[in-house]
Amino acid sequence: MNIQIYVNKKNPDVLKAERFFKERRISYQIVDLKKHKLGRKELEVFIRAAGSARALVDREGKKALERPVAHMTTDSLIIDELLSDPSALISPIVRNGTKATVGADEEAWKQWVAQG
Repeated sequence: MNIQIYVNKKNPDVLKAERFFKERRISYQIVDLKKHKLGRKELEVFIRAAGSARALVDREGKKALERPVAHMTTDSLIIDELLSDPSALISPIVRNGTKATVGADEEAWKQWVAQG
């Protein structure tokens, strides 16, 4: 299992993800989205997990709503914006190869652990 946790800021869901994998002694890598530029294929994995590019955008809080991408509705524009500035993504996004979850999704993580 190759777990990567993509993080914008520490929040309860990020801590939940870290705790989940730590308790099961599953190694994971933290990817800081403030320092890491996303590739198109990475973003496509996230979009498949979320159902749309719009569902990946953090729209919680005043600071999040100040970003133009929080008000975009066209997926192609959102994708371009997220590729240039991934800090608008919901945090965490947990990736396991070609699978990913957006936010804390312990049920999906349990399935990954069961599948080995």
